Amino acid sequence: MIELVDEDVDSRTVQYLLQAPVNDGGQFDMIINIIEKYGVVPKAVYPDTYSCTSSGHMNWMITCKLREYSATLRCLYKAGKSKEELKSAKKEMVSEVYRILAILLGEPPKVFDFSFRDKNGKFYKFENLTPLSFYKDHVGYDVSSMVSLVHDPRHPMFSKMTVKYLKNVEEGKDVTYVNVPIHYLKGLAIEQLLKNEPVWFGCDVNKFFHNDIGVMDLKAFRYDLAFGMGFNMTKAERLQYGESQMTHAMVFTGVDLNNKGKPTRWRVENSWGVTSGEKGFESMTDAWFEEYTFQVVVPRSMLPKEVEDVLTKPAIELPPWDPM
Repeated sequence: MIELVDEDVDSRTVQYLLQAPVNDGGQFDMIINIIEKYGVVPKAVYPDTYSCTSSGHMNWMITCKLREYSATLRCLYKAGKSKEELKSAKKEMVSEVYRILAILLGEPPKVFDFSFRDKNGKFYKFENLTPLSFYKDHVGYDVSSMVSLVHDPRHPMFSKMTVKYLKNVEEGKDVTYVNVPIHYLKGLAIEQLLKNEPVWFGCDVNKFFHNDIGVMDLKAFRYDLAFGMGFNMTKAERLQYGESQMTHAMVFTGVDLNNKGKPTRWRVENSWGVTSGEKGFESMTDAWFEEYTFQVVVPRSMLPKEVEDVLTKPAIELPPWDPM
């Protein structure tokens, strides 16, 4: 908001950013930034609170304060304060947000001990760990090695894209996508699943999705039989005209291949509890994947050369309100 104080408050950019200054969603590159800056801890060390599992009221509080801060910063600027003075005011605002979150979620541990028994019953104990040392020495997973691939038919294939202002850590990496044909998303997801590794993906979850039975299928609801009509926009047109966007992230945990090795359906693990689908697991047809799956995240080491080479290109910058 400090960068935009010279823009009219009614400009499209400012109004878009004020619509949802914080929410539960995010991109995979954002978790990379958080982990590389702060690390991770075992859940036993930092257990869930009520506001962690039911975050609606917490999100409202933070959203309300962020909008209030935006108004305050603009008033200070109009009163003659410099941008450097606004940055000093912002530090106080960020401190207040931290205090609210610490009350609702608990303050993150800075140092902790970690003990466990392995599968053979041998006892281990590690003392005076920090979140960063625990991540680097005990997690065994390099989150920074992961790359986000997307299928966005509005833009050239084999191009790199980013979204303006879609970033969560000042000194962290920008949210970056490599735009590729849909068969790359499928092929690399299958390759990773065959290594017994789940695949993080982003999609437009509420389209042709029956939550109770856990099915994502273009034929889940037969509007053609009831109304004598269909929905005929292409994937690109749905993105262009506001009918579709990335709305939710889940994990592929399996895939059903036919006798030619082609996918017919995908097993999905959701985060909406055990009442969704079959104890939280759902089934996605391959046809649904093509139309409403936009993103998969895979290790850079798995990328074909023509895809990896895109990472060295300058990125196309999409506007903040872009559906990607």
